[in-house]
Amino acid sequence: MGIATQGAGSGLPGGLATALGERFGDRFQQGQAIRLEHGKSETHFAPMPPDAVVFAQSTDEVVEAVNLCREAGVPIIAFGAGTSVEGNTLAVQGGVSLDLSRMTRIVAVNAEDFDCVVEAGVRREQLNEHLRDQGLFFPIDPGANATIGGMASTRASGTNAVRYGTMREAVLGLTVVTADGRVVRTSRRARKSSAGYDLTRLFVGSEGTLGIITEATLRLHAIPEAISAATCSFDTIAGAVDTVVQSIQLGIPLARVEILDDAQIRAVNKWSKMDLPELTTLFFEFHGSERYVAEQVETVKELASANGGGEFRWANRTEERSALWKARHEAYYAAVNMRPGAIGWATDVCVPISRLAECIGETKAELEASSVPATILGHVGDGNFHVVFSIDPDSKAELEEVQAINARLVRRALAMDGTCTGEHGIGLGKQEWLEEELGDAVDLMRSIKRALDPTNMLNPGKVFQL
Repeated sequence: MGIATQGAGSGLPGGLATALGERFGDRFQQGQAIRLEHGKSETHFAPMPPDAVVFAQSTDEVVEAVNLCREAGVPIIAFGAGTSVEGNTLAVQGGVSLDLSRMTRIVAVNAEDFDCVVEAGVRREQLNEHLRDQGLFFPIDPGANATIGGMASTRASGTNAVRYGTMREAVLGLTVVTADGRVVRTSRRARKSSAGYDLTRLFVGSEGTLGIITEATLRLHAIPEAISAATCSFDTIAGAVDTVVQSIQLGIPLARVEILDDAQIRAVNKWSKMDLPELTTLFFEFHGSERYVAEQVETVKELASANGGGEFRWANRTEERSALWKARHEAYYAAVNMRPGAIGWATDVCVPISRLAECIGETKAELEASSVPATILGHVGDGNFHVVFSIDPDSKAELEEVQAINARLVRRALAMDGTCTGEHGIGLGKQEWLEEELGDAVDLMRSIKRALDPTNMLNPGKVFQL
């Protein structure tokens, strides 16, 4: 399957290496270890290290790095926390990995307007720690402690998306460095505007192929008066999904609702030292006033009971909720590590919620017939779910089996008018499916890419092939 290192790895032109060394000093690095760190994926993709790594500390430094790489004809790949799962930051053609993780300034918090401005390297946990004393929080939670720039680049969502939306809704504006070295501010802080093209949405989800995000203006929310979390186990996947769909159809504003199948629960119990019943389980969180939360809970409990759900197990204290969601966030590692020496293959799709039970049910039946261990988990409130395969890195047969299952999963979602990826992005892993999903629209995307990056220097080889 290609565990051996891939990518150019032939070294930078001497003039570029000299120029970057003079400009960035010890923040320009070419050691094998640091290159490999920036050329690995969280999942099954073979390592593809860059030829060098540059650590930028400001928008001006990003401009300088971009200009030097453009003049030398060398690719540049924006890098944040490295937590993406579709090979989004791998250096397919070598070049320079531009690490933005040291750009960690929270530039401004406008509490009265419920927004803030942060640099691209700010991590979501850092931001929420900073906001807590002001009674505010940033709700997008993909699980990993990702950087804001990376989350915007992949249009991340996560556990809170059913109520608070995704990065598409959370980003109000961006500062972007383009391939020709311009610094572009895509919008002001006004909550709505009819001024020209929506450049913010163009760059959100573009995976660093159109420009390098250096700052983001984000929508914030008030910390709820009351927060209650619970788990509920179900006899069937269909019963769990139906409970979620019916809750949404009744207008219940679930803050979080996650599904973990029985295989995933077994993995979570072992990894996170939990004692949940080894059945398909929903993780809930309710936000609002004390009275409103109580009303939400009662309605959902009635729906769950009618759909074969068991007792609600509550986690109302902060430390209990933290442990519950930590277990959910580590579910990928729990699934992979159920099998010693395995590596993970994570995939995701998203379908209209009216087709969700059908899609998950058919997928579960196929996984149970497979020889490769796999789990299902996901953000069922918005129709998005994941499959995590635990594969033998030395088995070509297992790789081929997983590829075939993944292909059928994606085609199943597309046949239901869904999408090949709800939140992972395209990167390297979903390119063929993007073509199948959007057809001629991908050619329009190529036209935009050529217009903004005519030499294909920004994260080349991702999203689609030119």
